[in-house]
Parts: sequence; structure tokens; C-alpha cells
Amino acid sequence: MTYQWNDIRVFLAVARAETLSAAGRILKVDPATVGRRVARLEQSLGAPLFAKSSLGYALTDAGMRLMEQAQRIENEMAGLSLDIGGQGTLLKGQIRIGAPDGCANFILPQVCAAISDRHPDLDIQIVALPRVVNLSKREVDMAIAVSPPTTRRLSVQRLADYNLYLAASKEYLKQHNTVKRLSDLKEHRFVGYIADMIFDKELDYLSEIGIERVSLASNSVSVQFNLLRTGAGVGIVHGFALPFAQNIERVLPEVFSLRRSFYLIRHNDNCRIDRMNRFADDLVSSIRLEIDRLDREA
Repeated sequence: MTYQWNDIRVFLAVARAETLSAAGRILKVDPATVGRRVARLEQSLGAPLFAKSSLGYALTDAGMRLMEQAQRIENEMAGLSLDIGGQGTLLKGQIRIGAPDGCANFILPQVCAAISDRHPDLDIQIVALPRVVNLSKREVDMAIAVSPPTTRRLSVQRLADYNLYLAASKEYLKQHNTVKRLSDLKEHRFVGYIADMIFDKELDYLSEIGIERVSLASNSVSVQFNLLRTGAGVGIVHGFALPFAQNIERVLPEVFSLRRSFYLIRHNDNCRIDRMNRFADDLVSSIRLEIDRLDREA
């Protein structure tokens, strides 16, 4: 079936915003017009694209199938000017990246700001989630993860390695017993993940040091980091986060550290789009450089 680009734009706006009013603000039209356009598209397809409820608009199975085609059309439209203008053309349009909140908070802001400087007409959106981003639902154009997926429908690229350390604030360490060995950690208040909300086995750090109780827990790396910064206890910190809090220092770095990796994950059809490939290349090289820079400052 042939789709009108304007109808696809309306469909994508509603799918992403999940309400007519929010989609109307994105499209700069009134919600009633958005609703009519959606109804017209549903009528032409002969299937409901959204399940409507008091909570908003959720994609139906038919809507999910259209979402895959719609995003492909959107990417092709955004890359059209690049195909005409050649490889040297500045990137335009919107690209959405999903990432675990540690990467999203401590690495992507400066990386994406620099890419934006190089491509001022490009809109970059960072989705920071303490869970695995759902690429199959097209929540994002590409995602950063701490474990590579196994499905063949996705392209996986090892992005960069990073280090994790035991850490605490200088004030906390002055006020509590010295940590001379790993067994001493049982005498300290520990900061970490909520056990039943750990979304990836690579984040199950505490089992490696025998910690059974987490007195202060969060599903967010950033919250854990701020707890440590305020002197709440001992926890595990990304090495690239240490330069953002000068009062946090590593604990037993010669005895304990962990090595983990980030992976860039994309749909295979995303890899056939020049605009996405150029952005991904820039993102990968920039993240590697930024992690190296932050490691040197840690």
C-alpha cells in the first residue's frame, strides 16, 4: 500500500506522544484535526491502529506493524536531501538514542552536544531508562546496552569498555571504619540496585563481592551516585562518573574493580540508511574518546 507522508507524520506523532493533544503540539495543529487524520488512515487501512483509553493512545498489533514501515519511511525522507547533496551534507532531522541512565547522564550530554555543534539542523533525543530499551517497538532509532542481544534482526557493535569501582565520599570514609579488605564492607552501609529491578545480569555487581544487604537502593545509577556523593555509604561507581564528583574516591581499587562493555544496537534496516550510519560512526568514535578522557581525569 502507498502511504501519504503527511498521514505517516500524524501517525508517528500520536504513536510517540500517546495523546492527540501532545501530538497536536508536535505537529502544530489542533487535536481534533489529528484525530480526524488518524480516523481517516484507519479507515483507509481497514484496521484500528490505536487502542483508545483514558490513559491515551496505545498501538494495536496493526499499529505496531505500521510503525515499522512508518519509521522506515521517515528515515528515508530525512535522508533524501543527503542522497541528493552527497556525503558531505550536514545531518538533518531527528535521531533518538536510548541508553542506560549512567551512560545517558555522564557521557551522552557532552557527546551529543558536540555532534549537535557539527550538525546544527539535527535534533538529537536521549532516552534515559533504567531498563532495556525496546527496539522492536521502535522506541528509539538506536540503543546503547550493557549486554548484546541475541536476535538476528538487530545489528550489534561493541562500542567501548569501561571500569567500575567501589567508592564512597571522603566525608563518609573519615567518619567510619577504614575499609582495608573486602570483608570489611559488611560493616558499612551499602548503596546499590534494587535487587528485583536489576534488568541485566551485567549489573548484578554485589554478588561478586558477597554483599547481601543494600541499605539504600535505587533502580537509577544517577540516584545511587548522588547518594554516595552525599555521604550515604559505600557503593559501586562507573569510572567515567568519578570526575563529576570530586568528593568521591575509589575504595580498594587495587583489590577490586570490574570491566564492562557498552554495545550499540540498531535494527538491520536502520543500517541501510546513510544518515543513520554517519551518525552512528560519529557517536561511536565520540563516546570512545569521551570515556578515555573521563578515565584519565578520574
